[in-house]
Amino acid sequence: MSPIAIDTEFENMFPKSISKTILNGSRTRLLSTRASKILSSLDLPIDTNKTIPGVFDGSNWLGSGEELISECPATGEVLGRIKGGTVAETQAAIKASFEASKLVRKMPAPKRGEIVRQIREALLSKVDELGDLVSLEMGKIKSEGRGEVVEFIDVCDYATGLSRSMKGNVLPSERPEHVIYENPNPLGVVGILSAFNFPVAVYGWNLTIALVTGNATIWKPAPSTPLSSIAITKLIQPVFEKNGLPAAAAALVCGGVDVGKTLVGSEEVPLISFTGSEKVGKEVGKAVQDRFGKAILELGGNNAVIVDEDADLGLALQGVLFAAVGTAGQRCTSTRRLLLHKSISAEFLSRLLKMYDSTQPGNQLLVGDPLNPSTLIGPLHNQAAVEKYESTLAGITSRGGEILTARSGRIKGGDFGVEEKGNWVWPVVARPKKDDPCWKEETFAPILYVQEFDTLEEAIQINNGVPQGLSSSLFTSNVQSMGKWLGPDGSDCGIVNINVGTSGAEIGAGFGGNKSTGWGRESGGDAWKQYVRWSAATVNYSSKLPLAQGVNFGIQG
Repeated sequence: MSPIAIDTEFENMFPKSISKTILNGSRTRLLSTRASKILSSLDLPIDTNKTIPGVFDGSNWLGSGEELISECPATGEVLGRIKGGTVAETQAAIKASFEASKLVRKMPAPKRGEIVRQIREALLSKVDELGDLVSLEMGKIKSEGRGEVVEFIDVCDYATGLSRSMKGNVLPSERPEHVIYENPNPLGVVGILSAFNFPVAVYGWNLTIALVTGNATIWKPAPSTPLSSIAITKLIQPVFEKNGLPAAAAALVCGGVDVGKTLVGSEEVPLISFTGSEKVGKEVGKAVQDRFGKAILELGGNNAVIVDEDADLGLALQGVLFAAVGTAGQRCTSTRRLLLHKSISAEFLSRLLKMYDSTQPGNQLLVGDPLNPSTLIGPLHNQAAVEKYESTLAGITSRGGEILTARSGRIKGGDFGVEEKGNWVWPVVARPKKDDPCWKEETFAPILYVQEFDTLEEAIQINNGVPQGLSSSLFTSNVQSMGKWLGPDGSDCGIVNINVGTSGAEIGAGFGGNKSTGWGRESGGDAWKQYVRWSAATVNYSSKLPLAQGVNFGIQG
């Protein structure tokens, strides 16, 4: 059996340049059967000759800006043409969201939590359809597409509970008959700029927490995944209206750079949550800071797994495989660097490469149609990612590194029955030179770099010796090593795991990284505290006015 496999049923679903002639003699391109089925199930248009409005301002669907193309990464099929917003339309949507925020903040937090609970129910009613849309439009495999929607549902549960448990602080005062409160209050509008690799979940983190803390939101999704955002917005819009809130409390503006700049630069949007590259994130951070706004930055990851000499190698193998090749290496938490203790390096690499190179049924990393439940690795998201993958491998070998896997490079579509336009590549394990610049760069592709170490201290130094600081993992059975890894001399990342891979974080803890990853935190834990403004309030309930620190001003009223 080929390591690239697509069942006949699924192979027949791939489009073969389908078109028909209509009465006036022009030709209309039809969607493939499976694409039509998925889009129709979510009330999305299936006529790709017509544009879909990509702006929702709470009252109307519109859009007269640039045209965005949603393209299936597996086949190259055009799924939809979306009209993004203009600068003026973006500004109008921001204004509508700002006005909606005034009503959101007046609603008691538990009632806002009830709205989030109803959003959960709406999502649950379409969890499979939304998951398939994520797989179709983004390219991740079927279980991961559904899992992303489940993550949105999970954070709804978390936020609903949070709506009844958010609290400030009551602090003692040094002055008699005084008390100090620390109070959280809503910010107003939260701008959400999400990335293509998680077109649903990241919005879910932000929408739910922003809403229960009393804010409205405005969402700019990645230009290449607009259909997922439109489907989500259409699904949750009635929930707001049913509960007496303007739907502009969850506004949407699809678009490109102009839309992003308008949103990031608006003083009516006090908090910007941005997920994307370090390069763009740096500019977003500067622009928000320039107007003294707040920013949550979720940027690059260059994540390492350390397999120490006392590790359970079978456990480590499982953790590395999913984190390195899951989502075709396109998670910000994907494992990029594998650090192996010299004593176990040969054995572990042998077992790892057998999995990468295997063509045996039941023991292979099956690459293929993302909507086939047996597929483990889907395509890269676009041709730019394929070109980056190729240039990265070429650079490694040109600088004296070696490719360790038997296969590498593009996969020709004709080799396994899908269209040549798909963005297919082989997952690769490579051994770059230790001074190769690739070690400090993030490449969004299934490329895993391998290096050996002698001591845990050396491995930690390698782990920390990159600009990024998102996720990291240590596989060990030594409790002292665990303590060192978690302590002040351990990993400097925002996610520091033990005997768990670098990807697949749950929603209960705050998600985010340090250093050039941006220092942002979203989802669980104390992340909600970034979505509010904090005030310290000293209350005097006496008939005197003493000053703190023993200061005596000497004048009585």
